[in-house]
Amino acid sequence: MRLNKFIAESGFASRRKADEFISQGRVTVNNEIVMNLGVVIDPDKDIVKIDGSKIKTEIKAYFLLNKPSGIVSTTNDEKGRVAVTDLIKTKFKIYPVGRLDYNTTGVLLLTNDGDFTNLMLHPSNKIEREYLVLLDKDLREEDRIVLTKHVQLEGKNSKFNSITYLKEKNYRSMRVVTVEGRNHFVKNMFSLLGYTVKKLKRIRFGPFTVDNIPEGKYMILNRSDIEKFIKSMNKNNGRRNFGKSKQSE
Repeated sequence: MRLNKFIAESGFASRRKADEFISQGRVTVNNEIVMNLGVVIDPDKDIVKIDGSKIKTEIKAYFLLNKPSGIVSTTNDEKGRVAVTDLIKTKFKIYPVGRLDYNTTGVLLLTNDGDFTNLMLHPSNKIEREYLVLLDKDLREEDRIVLTKHVQLEGKNSKFNSITYLKEKNYRSMRVVTVEGRNHFVKNMFSLLGYTVKKLKRIRFGPFTVDNIPEGKYMILNRSDIEKFIKSMNKNNGRRNFGKSKQSE
């Protein structure tokens, strides 16, 4: 990370002000004065000081969990149930990026990075969510078409981007893609037309998948994974696959 960016993200000063501090010789890295505005540091290892005072910044942490059924997507639960944060061993105070229902499984991101959370959840970014869905009965073709066009849900025009069947002539099991992140969205959409979702698994959230992660396990996403994703958002709507990092024991 560039030194001026590190100072700015710490909240100590704006990036422009950070450049002034560096140019004035007031910044040290590992006790050596640095006056090069382009210098790059390792935030996890290097010690940065301004006028002798150490700059402290919270290290950002990112986890990709394959959430099992019967776990709540909160940091704690008033009923004492197991929460998703109980499954991850970390010293950081993390929280889930959005939620999955109690019995819904699959991709769940957890972090302490508010900017990343906002990027993933803000409706204007239209980040795709992909689910495997099992219904209580066959989905009629006319209903499939309606759900991929527009229906009124909670007073808003709503739709699935696509619905595709997993097997030929099996109209209960399907793959659903949507950019909607409202609570219970998939279940409520099918319920509008008289269907009950029996099983629901999110297999992709943006570029993040849990293809190689057993249920209840997680991967640690490093900083470069996230930076690549953010850059890709500007190029192709973030449809690259990440998540092949350190897996939990």
